[in-house]
Amino acid sequence: MLKTAWVTDSTAYLDENLMNHPDVYCVPLSVILDGEEFVDGINLTPKQLFERLKQLKSPPKTSQPSVGAFHALYEKMEKKYDQVISVHLSGKLSGTVSSSQQAAKLVRIPVTVFDSNILSLPMSALMKKGMELLEAGKNLQEVIKRMEEIRDTNETYVLVGSLEQLHRGGRLSGLKFILGSMLNIKPIISFDKGSLFVKDKVRSENKAKERILNYFKQAYEKHSFKEVYLLYGLYEEQANEWRSELELAYPELKVSTAPLGAVIGVHAGENTLGISWFNGMK
Repeated sequence: MLKTAWVTDSTAYLDENLMNHPDVYCVPLSVILDGEEFVDGINLTPKQLFERLKQLKSPPKTSQPSVGAFHALYEKMEKKYDQVISVHLSGKLSGTVSSSQQAAKLVRIPVTVFDSNILSLPMSALMKKGMELLEAGKNLQEVIKRMEEIRDTNETYVLVGSLEQLHRGGRLSGLKFILGSMLNIKPIISFDKGSLFVKDKVRSENKAKERILNYFKQAYEKHSFKEVYLLYGLYEEQANEWRSELELAYPELKVSTAPLGAVIGVHAGENTLGISWFNGMK
């Protein structure tokens, strides 16, 4: 079997298994606060970020890893591995996929760059699935094909903590931001092939949650997937509350929670809460 390295970026949620896996590597993104650069997950936690955001003089920025950072890592891997599979957050939200692809052209080792069209815990789950398939003896083409099939069945719904931050970071159009502010609505944000869009608009957080749980119920009754992922900005207790509700209603389902991390927090806000699953993940 070919020896394979798995690479991802710091918007992935690395649990203990992935963190300690000898063949998993993570390339961090950066956050720029008033001209000072911080490395995501290294010297900036979400808690520190949200504290700093309250005192900023200029809007925060995020920065993808450089081509050089990926190039240096891939070059090192030439001695130890036969191939690399690099799984990253949606190319529509960040240039990380592009940096990885450019670096892949500069090295001798074959690098397959995979755009997950998502981020955080669902992205990590997709990578884990790929690792399982490879360990089960599937070849590279079969693994990537199956990962693409699963990826394309993803459903994600997010209650964004700060529309202003999302708008300011260029992730939500000005018109939708203005409408959201004026009408005091709670938009439900979703993904379409890696892009963010407003799926629905409701009058309160409770109604938004009801609507999302309705999407979830319909999908679950139709597809019987086994895992669901809850994502949060800063307040884990909000996610845990939701987790308890889901576990009570669906005891056979595996419910996992994870923080979105500092880079996503810059755009989404501390009160963000989301739910995600793959209809095709059996």
